[in-house]
Amino acid sequence: MPGYARPTRLDEALQLLAGGEATILAGGTDLYPAHIARPPSGNIVDISAIRSLRGITEHRDHWRIGATTTWTEVIESGLPCLFDGLTLAAREIGGVQIQNRGTVAGNLCNASAAADGVPPLLALDAQVEISSVGLTRRIALPEFLLENRRTALARGELATAVIVPKPARAALSHFLKLGTRKHLVISIVMVAATVEHEGGKVRAARIAVGACSPVARRLPALEAALVGETLDAMLGAKADASQLRALAPIDDVRASRTYRAETALTLVRRTLEQLGAKG
Repeated sequence: MPGYARPTRLDEALQLLAGGEATILAGGTDLYPAHIARPPSGNIVDISAIRSLRGITEHRDHWRIGATTTWTEVIESGLPCLFDGLTLAAREIGGVQIQNRGTVAGNLCNASAAADGVPPLLALDAQVEISSVGLTRRIALPEFLLENRRTALARGELATAVIVPKPARAALSHFLKLGTRKHLVISIVMVAATVEHEGGKVRAARIAVGACSPVARRLPALEAALVGETLDAMLGAKADASQLRALAPIDDVRASRTYRAETALTLVRRTLEQLGAKG
């Protein structure tokens, strides 16, 4: 494999990846800052010229978001209200220049505990499509994100798309983030939620919290407690601290674990209140 390759076809890229260890380059918004002082070692496969990996398409039972779809494309795509949470998160990912270059799958593959794109995709019950030579598989996002900075991608594999299933009922989503300032900041806590509703009642809920664990996590106890509740502005009152015990916040330069835990509960309640008000 050459030191740097920029294939234009997916099969070409997969053949290159099958040939040995390589660093995958898409938008470069994480890779370049990580190598300011030292160049990347080994081979680089730049997938930014593969057109089949870009764009959002609707299918009978799902939406497919190509791996190199940018956050600007998500914002401007006119997706239905189910994707409101993802669109709000997209607007929080760096500035406009980063949104123009950063990719959806790149945000997942970087596997940062504070990746803004992860909670809304968890709340959408997303799967990651993974390809290698002669094989394509799908894996649920919680199984893809193993721990901070580590994914389930094996040698020779490439994340080629994010698959979002269509819900069985009408659905709403929302996203809230807290940082040390309003924009251009790493999250202290972020929350995303998707609620499926019918007849004014919650029929299914998916709530995810980021930056409070090695990977963003859903809150199954709260999700179960919300089923059957009235979809109104009082929905946030149904959340309590016991339902957030799955989280494992840490102390760092941005916040203490206590502050993160308290903020997570506050943001969960506010997110549900706003979803309820929309209903």
